[in-house]
Amino acid sequence: MRSAVNDLLGAYDKLIMDPVHGGIPLYRHEIQVIDHPLFQRLRNICQNDILSLVFPGATHSRFLHSIGVMHVGTRMFRAMIDAYLRERKLSEQTDLSLSQLDSIDYLAKTIRLGCLLHDSGHSSFSHQFTQARRIRELMSRPERFRDLWAGVDYSVYHREEPDELEHEHYSVRVAHEVLSSIDLESAGLCAKDIVGIMETTDVDPSEAFCRHARTFWGFIAGEEAAAGALINDNIPRLVMDLLSSIVSGEIDADRADYMLRDGFHSSVTIGGFNLDHLVSNLRFGWDVHEPWLGLAITQKGLGALEDFVYSRHQMYRKVYAHKTALGFDWLLREAINEVLDDPDSFEWVDTCLSDMRWFAELTDNFFWEAFRKVARKNPRSFSFCIVNRVKLQHLDTREDLSRKAIDRHCAWLANELNLDPDTVVTCSMRARFSKIQENFNGIKVLTRNPIDRTRALHKITEISAFFSKFGDGTITHFYVRPEVTTQTSERLSE
Repeated sequence: MRSAVNDLLGAYDKLIMDPVHGGIPLYRHEIQVIDHPLFQRLRNICQNDILSLVFPGATHSRFLHSIGVMHVGTRMFRAMIDAYLRERKLSEQTDLSLSQLDSIDYLAKTIRLGCLLHDSGHSSFSHQFTQARRIRELMSRPERFRDLWAGVDYSVYHREEPDELEHEHYSVRVAHEVLSSIDLESAGLCAKDIVGIMETTDVDPSEAFCRHARTFWGFIAGEEAAAGALINDNIPRLVMDLLSSIVSGEIDADRADYMLRDGFHSSVTIGGFNLDHLVSNLRFGWDVHEPWLGLAITQKGLGALEDFVYSRHQMYRKVYAHKTALGFDWLLREAINEVLDDPDSFEWVDTCLSDMRWFAELTDNFFWEAFRKVARKNPRSFSFCIVNRVKLQHLDTREDLSRKAIDRHCAWLANELNLDPDTVVTCSMRARFSKIQENFNGIKVLTRNPIDRTRALHKITEISAFFSKFGDGTITHFYVRPEVTTQTSERLSE
């Protein structure tokens, strides 16, 4: 039996001070993860690529975001446990057994590490990196996945090879590398359970996880635990899906942290919502007849959930899709392509993307130095624009245009402004909210009968019409392409 009681009571080995959440406690094995070079590299990867060129305070890193996600994920899980214990006290149920405490502790620590490592595979400039044309070509190279896992059995995490690698696949690879190098055994944890709650994985839980999952299910469902269509073999998968939804779902620790953090560092208020109120109204929801185990929210917590969704929607519209920010994103992708025209840089990035021994070298710093090198040689380059913050000339903004409509509007702008049609460029951001209603229906609203206190779960759209208002939206900005040349100036030298 591990020191579950001490850990659940708040014993910790170190405290990190965070500007958003305050003091964040860490256990010894989490310190080992954070100290690993592959995690430390996140210090040198900006959370919001080059958003700081528009919002100067937005220089925060993936490093602190990852620690913040771990903290929020812990708060979510513990808040649901606390709420359930209060309910059990009202119904005069028995106290927790040591095995139940041990299971809760195991799942809580699994969530913490899954959250901590969820973004560990992000490369330079976060999402913009994989959107650059030359990088997509690199990521699509045949055999790259096998090269990345050379000498390691990836079938523990992936049933088949992906056609194209995304940053989530790198997060899994980094998580395996980091967790294999620390003393997880003394913490009583299993690496594949942690990686199994991260995106893109398909994992058979360990025997320890299965045991703890069944104990946890018995604790949560009580007399209903053996009822309905649920069979014993379903339980570990249902519990793993529950933990996965905390790491990456519609109400997840990742979104909760980045909205608060991005809003805070960007000095805007539209990313704000009441995290305390939202977390305090989360509950475990289950239906033994489906069977289903997932997140539920109380009826009085719907307002906090609506704020959460609306804040995310507004952050996309007003911050992430800001006309100047998307213009710099366009320049950034072109500058990355420009850097990779150099055979040495291309070969080095190719090596870093294929070998964990060098992956830690792939940070924002590498590309900033490469941009400066290109800018010194060629002052009429995309790299020069990025280094010297030369903005694209903004022409117009339109919403929800099709690809053909965008092309027509480009031609119209060029004609009306007497521009060469090839000089009008666009940058679009799509806010994916079309599935929000469907996904939030998977969360459920928990109500209670005021007489006998029995629970009832409802689809969220049966209780609130708010979520039906959201759909996908595409914001497209139109710019004048800068006058650049690939010819290196002979007058400049290294």
